[in-house]
Amino acid sequence: MALFPRGTLGGWLVVVSRNRAIDSLRRRRPSDSVEDVVLVSRTDLASEAERNLLMEKVRGVVNELPPDQKRSVKLAFFDGLSHTEVAEKAGEPLGTVKTRIRLALIALRKVLRT
Repeated sequence: MALFPRGTLGGWLVVVSRNRAIDSLRRRRPSDSVEDVVLVSRTDLASEAERNLLMEKVRGVVNELPPDQKRSVKLAFFDGLSHTEVAEKAGEPLGTVKTRIRLALIALRKVLRT
């Protein structure tokens, strides 16, 4: 073990000063109690909970739709396809797809109004 430090005097002084500052901070008592500290949140929990309840309600209604309506609505609204693209993908006439989507939306509106 060497009697002299390997680093410079300036480096040693910085490390000693840093350690003493940390020790001093650790000895101090917190000035604010935990109960007095207010944390700001940009999330509105009430509206988020309301949105989640609404989404669960919508999912429940969509799952109760007849299979053809359910498939058309999922393709149109969840996959982002146009009515024409839904008709092509399903191999059905455009008018049939539009009617199914309209009936599904009427069912959703009816449930959401109550």
